[in-house]
Amino acid sequence: MNKHYNCIDCFCGAGGLCLGLIKAGFNVIYSFDIDSKAIATMRANSLYFNSHKAEVRDIYDVVPLELLSSIGLKPGELDLLAGGPPCQGFSVQRRGSDTDDRNKLVDEYISKVIAIRPKMFILENVPGIEGKRGRDILHQALTKVQQTGYFIHEQILDAQDYGVPQRRRRVFIVGERKDHDNPIFEYPKPSEIKVTVRDTIGMLPEPPLDGTEHPIVSLHRRDRLSTKNLERIRYLKPGQGRDFLPLDLLADCHKISSNVIGHRNVYGRMPWDDVAPTITARFDSFTRGMFGHPEQDRSISLREGALLQTFPEDFMFIGNKIDIARQIGNAVPVNMAMAIGLQLIKCLDSWND
Repeated sequence: MNKHYNCIDCFCGAGGLCLGLIKAGFNVIYSFDIDSKAIATMRANSLYFNSHKAEVRDIYDVVPLELLSSIGLKPGELDLLAGGPPCQGFSVQRRGSDTDDRNKLVDEYISKVIAIRPKMFILENVPGIEGKRGRDILHQALTKVQQTGYFIHEQILDAQDYGVPQRRRRVFIVGERKDHDNPIFEYPKPSEIKVTVRDTIGMLPEPPLDGTEHPIVSLHRRDRLSTKNLERIRYLKPGQGRDFLPLDLLADCHKISSNVIGHRNVYGRMPWDDVAPTITARFDSFTRGMFGHPEQDRSISLREGALLQTFPEDFMFIGNKIDIARQIGNAVPVNMAMAIGLQLIKCLDSWND
């Protein structure tokens, strides 16, 4: 039936979740994020986003009734509220505390859900939100929204199961308003087809050796590696990480027995015929993970990272190198968002049958 259900996207970033929902059939009518560079990116790609309104806003400054009024809606009329509160406070890579200000964003997002009363909402975050530090915060927030009349669905999904050439486990919490007796929503079933690194970036030309941007492929340039890192990457075959390096090529900190177990894939090359590791906000650095090109002696480029996140080939990003890497690494992969979006639409269609 798909009647182009309306959606507001909170914490939109560069628009990975938003674009996936649009591809699934949603009409995203408003997006906001506190990151001005990310909003500039969304505006630069207005054709992909149907020229909907995207603004720089802090969620704490969003007044739900005013927001709804500005788009011609009342509480209870929005089909979907979407958002992925910044997750660094919950990340297993981060040693933070439960008082991290970013952790409070989950509670703030849920307060907007309660005020806006959408038919459905989605909350995306790292699996660490269900760990020791995040579980209590999450439980308290979800209990609040359940008490206002929502079914809650919770599941960890891996992007590689949904047409994304990347291992990326994320929690997707879906709320379904109790306008009917029993919950309807079902998570997407994993695809039997795996998309590989080769499928995704194997067709790209090699970036210029002098470090300039490729004349045709934007954001496709090679970073200069130190002499030692060049030695390391030249030693490795596709899919190999730090464990395969001889002792003389190991960083001093990795020669200490207490550091042997963790971070095993730093100074690594991606495999060609498998999925990539999780694309992080620092995927552009060979020293930060298995982010070496499978064959060429360099880190993957910003464009390659964006493709591994399933952004379109001509998608533009605004900002400096660090800004763009962060936008790409923090995004929900577009194809993963689309898979979730299609299931949300099935659920909404069932309400209207």
